[in-house]
Amino acid sequence: MSTATKPKHIGRNISRIRELRGMKQEALAIAIGVSQQSVSNIEGSEVVEEEKLNAIAEVLGVSAEAIKNYSDETVLNVINNTFTSHDSSTINAINIQPNFNPLDKVVELYERLVQAEKDKVEYLEKLLKLK
Repeated sequence: MSTATKPKHIGRNISRIRELRGMKQEALAIAIGVSQQSVSNIEGSEVVEEEKLNAIAEVLGVSAEAIKNYSDETVLNVINNTFTSHDSSTINAINIQPNFNPLDKVVELYERLVQAEKDKVEYLEKLLKLK
């Protein structure tokens, strides 16, 4: 079924916006003066009365129209089109291109391990000579 023919589920939209805001049902309930169970019932309802919708919209910091017309696709489009990161770690996480040869590092670590073993043998030989 396409989204054009599917009726809008206002309660589900309220729930999504509330979650995006990082708000729990309990906090929304306190803000609009109802119980948490009432918020749960509202979020399960396909239709919400205009007065309650306006109160919820005000608490969530959006308009009642925004709740009515909410779409996950629209939110993702906004995020994708406005997200920019000047942090080089994001770039490196996506496109890993080390500026060293990994085999050189393996050889270097191997040489350090061999040297450590040689030092250990030398130390043990000194201990044996002292006894």
